Amino acid sequence: MSVLQDKFNAIIANIEERITDQEELEFVKQQIADISMMYIDEINKIMDLSERRVNQVYENQKILEQKMAEIERGMSTIEKELFIEDEYDFEIVCPYCNHEFLTDINSDKKEVECPECHNVIELDWNAEEHECSGHCGSCGGCGTDEDDETVEDEESQEDDM
Repeated sequence: MSVLQDKFNAIIANIEERITDQEELEFVKQQIADISMMYIDEINKIMDLSERRVNQVYENQKILEQKMAEIERGMSTIEKELFIEDEYDFEIVCPYCNHEFLTDINSDKKEVECPECHNVIELDWNAEEHECSGHCGSCGGCGTDEDDETVEDEESQEDDM
C-alpha cells in the first residue's frame, strides 16, 4: 500500500506545482479524492463479494465431504453385506421338527443345534462334492442314480408279470 500512497502523493504534488489558483487546486484535489474513494469502494465491494464466494465454496466443500463420508459408510456397509462371508446368515429348516431358524455361514462349523427341539443337525457345506449315504435323518435314504435305475427295473419286471 505504501507504493500506492507514494504514487498518489506524487500526482498531488505535480498538480500543486501546475495549478497556481488556490480555489481551482482545492477543487481538483477534491475531485481526485472523490474518484479515489469511488474506486476504493468498488474494490471493497469486489473483495467482500470474493470473500463471500470463497466462504460459500468452503461451506459447499464441507457439505460435500460430509456426503462423501456418508457414501463411504454406506459403501462399507454394502461391501460387508456382499463380500464378507462370515457375516451372512443361513436359513435352516430342522429335519426333526421343521423349525426354521438362521445361523451364520461358517464353513468351519460342522453342526448346529436346533433352538426348538435341541437336536444336532449336521452341516455339509460341500454337499455337491459328496454323494448321499442315506444315513441322515432328513431324507430317509437318498441313494444314487444307479439305485433309482434298479428300482425302476424292478418295477418294470413286476409289471411284466
